[in-house]
Amino acid sequence: MSVRVEQFVLRTLRIFPRRTNATPDDELAIVNRMPELWNEADTVQVSVTFEWDKPRGEALAEQWQVVAPVEVGGPAYGDPGGEFVPGQFLRHGYTITSRGCPNKCPRCKVPEREGALRLLPIRDGHDVLDNNLLACQRKHIEAVFQMLKKQKHRPKFTGGLEAARLRPWHVEWLLRLKPETLWMAYDRPGEWEPLRAAVRMLADAGIVAPHRKKRTGAYVLMGWRGDTPEAAEKRLRSVIYELQIKTQAMWLDNGAESRPEDAQAWRDLRKRYTDAASVGAMIAEAWQQCPPFRSVPRTEPSAAAKARAPVRISGGRKQSANVGTPTLEEWVRQNAR
Repeated sequence: MSVRVEQFVLRTLRIFPRRTNATPDDELAIVNRMPELWNEADTVQVSVTFEWDKPRGEALAEQWQVVAPVEVGGPAYGDPGGEFVPGQFLRHGYTITSRGCPNKCPRCKVPEREGALRLLPIRDGHDVLDNNLLACQRKHIEAVFQMLKKQKHRPKFTGGLEAARLRPWHVEWLLRLKPETLWMAYDRPGEWEPLRAAVRMLADAGIVAPHRKKRTGAYVLMGWRGDTPEAAEKRLRSVIYELQIKTQAMWLDNGAESRPEDAQAWRDLRKRYTDAASVGAMIAEAWQQCPPFRSVPRTEPSAAAKARAPVRISGGRKQSANVGTPTLEEWVRQNAR
């Protein structure tokens, strides 16, 4: 006599207090609304990313209790995060391959929330959100790069790469991967020189270049106790006009440490330096006014020299041998250690 065992899969609704670019868009992901008559579930999970969304998240939790038992969590509640599940709390395409960070930077909540650096199984995705990918072992980093190489979309490093840890072998991989977006950080004055050195390395490799001026950027933290809008704007403009990369203003805890009388100035600054059109116009101006930011300036060959130059075939396309951006092989030879 055989016994048939029915397997039941729990239906879980995920509720989010606000929609962002990373919010899942499947039918079980719901953004900032009350339950409706036809909503059915076995469990409900309310996920809150930002601390200022906690009141709204808790209100949603109360409203959804009529549907099923509710759990409230997320980064805003100190959730350390477990193994990454693609599409669960982040839209498909995003991936996290490690959690935690070995650094203990002032005001950073990652070590407190996620603890020491720990590696996760590598799941497919093209937008990497690791807090500090470059702090991982080389074997893990190269496995992540290999995974990115197989994706349909060009990679994005939205989570950021720590400038102080960038090495030539990372840049060699980035030349192969041709990332669509690469972010670093300028959170404290002491990070300026490591950021400057990293951007110079990327510029020497041709990753930072006039025709790629919107691909590389630096998040700039502002608004800590003692900071001023004037000092913060100076840091933001230094990134754009000295390093010739894009920037994004990050207002610490939405102004928790800022003086109330400066609140509007901080809001205006954040708006101006998070607006793509505004920042893009400044980057274009920077490239027009300043020479390329490189260790060794590259001279632009004359039209006659270009006409005489031999042509090499790369990927089925003809390229002049005098093009300013080096090939992967040329860059590796120049930076061999």
